[in-house]
Order: sequence, then C-alpha cells, then structure tokens
Amino acid sequence: MNRLYPVGIQNFEDLRSRGYIYVDKTSLLYNLVQTGKYYFLSRPRRFGKSLMISTLEAYFLGKRELFKGLAMESLEKDWTVHPVLHMDLNTEKYDTEASLENKLELTLKQWEAEYGHNPDEYSVATRFEGVIRRAAKKMGQKVVILIDEYDKPMLQAITNPELQTKFRNTLKAFYGALKSCDGSIHFAMLTGVTKFSKVSVFSDLNNLRDISMVNQYAEICGISDAELHQYFDGDIHSLADKLSIDYTKACELLKENYDGYHFCYNSVGMYNPFSLLSTFANMQIGSYWFETGTPTYLVELMKLHHYPVEEIEHIVTSGPVLDSIDAASTDPVPVIYQSGYLTIKDYNAEFENYTLGFPNREVEQGFLRFLLPHYASVSVSKSPYEIQCFVGEVRKGDVDGFLSRLQTFFDDTPYELARDREVHYQNILYIVFKLMGFHTEVEYRTSRGRVDLVLKTSDYIYVMEFKLNGTAEEAMQQIEEKGYASAFASDSRKVIKVGINFSDETRSIERWIVA
Repeated sequence: MNRLYPVGIQNFEDLRSRGYIYVDKTSLLYNLVQTGKYYFLSRPRRFGKSLMISTLEAYFLGKRELFKGLAMESLEKDWTVHPVLHMDLNTEKYDTEASLENKLELTLKQWEAEYGHNPDEYSVATRFEGVIRRAAKKMGQKVVILIDEYDKPMLQAITNPELQTKFRNTLKAFYGALKSCDGSIHFAMLTGVTKFSKVSVFSDLNNLRDISMVNQYAEICGISDAELHQYFDGDIHSLADKLSIDYTKACELLKENYDGYHFCYNSVGMYNPFSLLSTFANMQIGSYWFETGTPTYLVELMKLHHYPVEEIEHIVTSGPVLDSIDAASTDPVPVIYQSGYLTIKDYNAEFENYTLGFPNREVEQGFLRFLLPHYASVSVSKSPYEIQCFVGEVRKGDVDGFLSRLQTFFDDTPYELARDREVHYQNILYIVFKLMGFHTEVEYRTSRGRVDLVLKTSDYIYVMEFKLNGTAEEAMQQIEEKGYASAFASDSRKVIKVGINFSDETRSIERWIVA
C-alpha cells in the first residue's frame, strides 16, 4: 500500500482518519497542557504550527479515537470535553483596516451563533469576552482558546506604520480578553511567525509563556533526525534508489537541504517538515518550502533600511533581539530570523550573544535567488537562467561575456538609490557571486567602497578587483601591487586578472581590463 504523506494537510482529524503519516508530538503537547495555561510559540511558516493547533483542538474536544496508537492515548485518562474557540488569521489578506475588522467580525458571529450574543457588547474585544464567559457557562467547563497565526495582520503591514498601528490597537484590545477572562479559561495558545513586543500586542499579555526558544519544546514542530529515521527510513532507501545514489548520500542530501533549524542554543537540529514530506511524496530533491511563499515583506524591510545583504552571514546578536520585534524598529534581523531564513549557529555564554546563519542550502539559495530581481535589473522569470548563463561563461573563460552580463544587472539602478549606491552595488555583487558559489568556488571579502573577489572553476582562477568612481587601471594596479595572483602561482589552473570600475554617472560597470 502506498504511504500517504500529509503535504500541506493541517487538520489533525483529516490526517488521522485518512491514514496519513503522523510524526507523534502528543507527549510534548500533553506535557504542555499539564504544566501551564497560557502559551505562545513562534515558528517559521509551513513548520507544523497549524497541525499542532488542530491536534490540541481534537484533544480538548475529547476525540479520543483519533489518538489511538499515539502517546496521548496512554497519557490522558479523563478526556474532558471543553468548549474550544479556534481562530485562524492566516486566511485573509490584510491590506486595509477593514480586512482585519471583517475577519474578527466573521469569527465572532460564528462563535455567537453557538454560544449566544449580548446586544450591549459593541466592540470586538467586549464581544470576545462575552463569548468566552457564555461558552464556559453553557458547557459547564472552562474554555480553550487557540489562535493560529496571530501576527499575520501585523506582519503584512510591517512596512506601513500607520496601518500596522491600527492593526496593533485592534488586536491588543482583542487579545486582552485572555487576561480579563482568566477565570473562564482552561488553556490558551497563540502561534505565529513573529513576536511583536513592547508597545505591541504582547505588552499586556504578560501571562503568556513564550516557549519559542525553550529547549524542552524545541522539537514540538518540525522533524528531528531521530524522527526522520524512525518514521521515514524506508522512504530514504526509496529516494536513494530513485536518485541512483547510496543510502548515506541520500541522508547527506536531506540534511544539507532541509535540516539545520535550531530554535535555541544546544538544541537538536530540526528538518523543515514541508520540504521533507514533499521530497518523499515526489521522490526528488526540490526547493519546496521556499517556493510556497514569497517573503516580499523581508525584501521591502531590507531595502527600506538599506541593509547590506552580505551582513546576513555575519550576524551576532543578543537573545532579547531575537526573541521579539519592536514594531517601530529599523532592524530587519529579528524578522528575518523569526521567519526562518536565519537560525542559531552558535552561542557565546560569556557575552550571551547568538551567531546566526542560513539553516540549509534550500533556504540560502532560495533567499538569494529571490533577492536578485529586487536589487538587479533582471526579471523574476529570467533570474535563474541569467545565473546559469553567468556560470557557463565563467567556466568557459568567457570574461567579456560574463562581465557584459554582470553589467546588465546594474543597468537602470533607480535614482532613489543614489545616496546608498555603494551598498546597492555591494548587494548585487554579493548575491550574484554567492549564487555562483553553489556551482563554483567563490572566495570574497568586502570593505567599504570596494570588493575583492577570487572565483575558481575547474580550469580557471579569476582574481578581480572592483573600484567605485576610480578606474579599471587602478583596480588592475592594486592586483599587481598587492600580489593577489601570486598566491595561486603553484596552481595548474589558468589565472585571469580582472580590474573593474563602477561609475556613479552611469550607475553601472563603466569599464574592465583583463590580463
């Protein structure tokens, strides 16, 4: 019988009743329920948050039959049925103030149809409070509140301060019901990609326990290496056969592409579940997670604050910075981290600082591929082809060909970038050569106003020096004076020296010299 992989399936009852594979997380959920009341969990999109919320809903509704064979079946003895208020904010595009109001209005009407309505309750906050109290009274049990993707409106308005402020004020009052109705609530959990703090929706919800960076719950979403082999070992063998590689190589490919998420220091690495399940369903490696969503807000945030792209790989920051996002902040790093494009690589206990980096190849390559059209003069559809041509020309030793192509990437640089053109040039070069690095060997270092580059293929070594508002001759002179090429004198490959000058006047590559 064919195995059923729950790709994109977020409903626990549907998953269990139709025989899909389920990686059992119920012992962690049981522990969560038994040891606390109010929780918040931040995880990247497509990481299993919605399935976790749906599992909790089935549990609190007493659907014992769905847990047959799982850890919860033996752990839970009572199976008390509670009224559950479940709201998913992921199903709306929040581009106007009315879009959030309409979503809350629709949800409240559905709850009020079941638990009653008081005409004296006018605001969404007071109506939410009323529903909670009436549900507890009607059912004779305290209420369970499950809110999935609580931050979707805030995140979509991250580059629109006025709209974000309106969303924040609405949600702050709405979520405030969790505190005012404490006596009627048995359990509450909010999930999201990001955690907005300080003057944001969490400022009043100081009773929430944030388990996002707690080692005990590091495996609550995603798939660990142990789980990969426990549940999918046969699939790895099948994948290896399909790709005509051995089992060990298949494991290495899976780890390289999808593993590497660390949500706290010294925790086990977690695989992206969506990409892993998609790989087994299709029996081929692909950029599944990245292709399901476009992180436009991240690019907008980076460009808005003129963030140097190359700094992404050299980020050292503190726990409080990673743990929450100030809606008024100009730092895109917490958003990039919490969205899953960066993860924890190391921790310095003395200074309590975290070192961040890309979790795996899928994220790194996908993120850079997505960035290129937003910085360079190349369309989204042509970007992969342009990089392919670029690599081909470099491998063949066609210097004029690949530099002409690079020149087009800089054409039509918008005038509004003039004051930050230096950062803009560096961003394009970093993205292009970083993408090439997946196919060739790239060594680079950056400094203010120039980029030095060593590019290696099987036949050639390119030693390049870039100047801004200088001359190609000056760039070549620096290569000679500093003896960059001499470091490769014993290498059998042909060394090609390239001096390149960028011009503010043309907003592109002005000239190059090859030696």
